[in-house]
Amino acid sequence: MATNRPASVSDPSARLDTSRCPVPAWLPGGHGQTLYGAFCAQHPSIHFIRERVDTPDGDFVDLDWCGPGLDPHTRPDGQATPHESGLVGTAASRWIDPADWPQLPADARALILFHGLEGSSLSPYMQAIAHTFRRLGWVVVAAHFRSCSGVPNRMARAYYSGDSTEIAFMLDHVRSRLPQASWHAAGISLGGNALLKHLGETGHGIQGLRAAAAVSVPMNLAACGRRLSDTVWGRQLYSRYFLHSIRRKIYGKAHEFPGSVDVLRTQRMRSLREFDDLYTAPMHGYQNALDYWTRAASLPLLPDIRIPTLILNARNDPFVPEASLPGSRDASADVLLHQPGQGGHASFVTGIFPGHLGWLPNRLRQFFETGQ
Repeated sequence: MATNRPASVSDPSARLDTSRCPVPAWLPGGHGQTLYGAFCAQHPSIHFIRERVDTPDGDFVDLDWCGPGLDPHTRPDGQATPHESGLVGTAASRWIDPADWPQLPADARALILFHGLEGSSLSPYMQAIAHTFRRLGWVVVAAHFRSCSGVPNRMARAYYSGDSTEIAFMLDHVRSRLPQASWHAAGISLGGNALLKHLGETGHGIQGLRAAAAVSVPMNLAACGRRLSDTVWGRQLYSRYFLHSIRRKIYGKAHEFPGSVDVLRTQRMRSLREFDDLYTAPMHGYQNALDYWTRAASLPLLPDIRIPTLILNARNDPFVPEASLPGSRDASADVLLHQPGQGGHASFVTGIFPGHLGWLPNRLRQFFETGQ
C-alpha cells in the first residue's frame, strides 16, 4: 500500500515514468484511441446504490456506492426494490437505505472517483475502474459533480474544473461514512484537475487519505482550452460533442433562473472557450474564460502536493498538448508522473480486437498497492 513520504530536500523532483501503455497496433493515433475507448471498447457494467447529500449552500451532490455487503438490487431486509423513477437512465439501481451502512466493512480499502467533463458513473472509464476495485473487495464511490448525476441540481451554478471546495466536501463526507477505511481518490480529466488543485492547496497530508491519482488531466487549462477551441478536431468534433449536452443543461438553467444566462449567445456557442466565457466563468466567480483557465489550473500547485500521487497522461492525448505536461521539476517528490506515448484521453485501450479498458484500473491498482 502506498504511504505518505515527505518531500526530500536533496531531491525535490517528481519521479518520471515513460513506460508504455501497450495500445494495440490496430488502434493507432490519439484521436482513434480516444474515440474508440469512449464508444467501442469493451468494459464491464456495474450498478450502484445512490446517496444524495445536501451541500452547505443548499444544493446537493449524488454519490453512487458499491462494495462488499451492498446489494444494488435489494434492500438489506431482503425485500425487492420497487421501481424508482428518479434513477432511470443512471448507473444506480436503488437509493441507499440507513441499514446499508452497517453492511460495509468498517476497515475496508476504499476509493472515491471524480469524473470528467459531462461524465458520470455511467462513463466507461468509471465503470471499468469501479468494477476492478469492487472485484478486489474495495468500497468504491462514484462522486457526481452538480448536474451530472442525471438530475438537474437546484442552483444556477453547476460545476467547473477548479472546484476544489466541492472535492474537499465530498472527501470529508465519504470519510465520515467510513472513518476507519483506508481511503484513496482518483480523478479523471476535469475531476483530476480539481482533485490535484485540492491536494496542492491543502499543502500537507489529508487525514484518512492514503494516496491519489489523476488521469488524463488538463493541468494547464489555458493550453488545453486552446487545443479544444481553436483546432479543427477540437472545435468540430470534441467541442461539438460536449456542447450538445451542455446546451440542454443551460437551457434548463435559463428557464429556471430567468436572466441568469444569455440564451441567444448559448445558441451561437461553437467552442468550449465561448461556453466558459458565457457561463462557467461568470457563474463561478471568474472574469472570463482566460481568467478561469489561469486561476483554476492545478499545474502551479503540483510542487505543494504532500501525498503519494500518480499523474497519468498519454503524450498523444488530443485534449492535452504534450508540451503542456509537467516535467519532474514541476511537481513535488511525492508525485509520480507517468507519461506513456500512447493511450489517448481517458482511454488506454489494450488487448486483441475488440480491445478493453482493463489497463487503466490495473495501473491505478498497482500505484495504490506499491507506490510505483
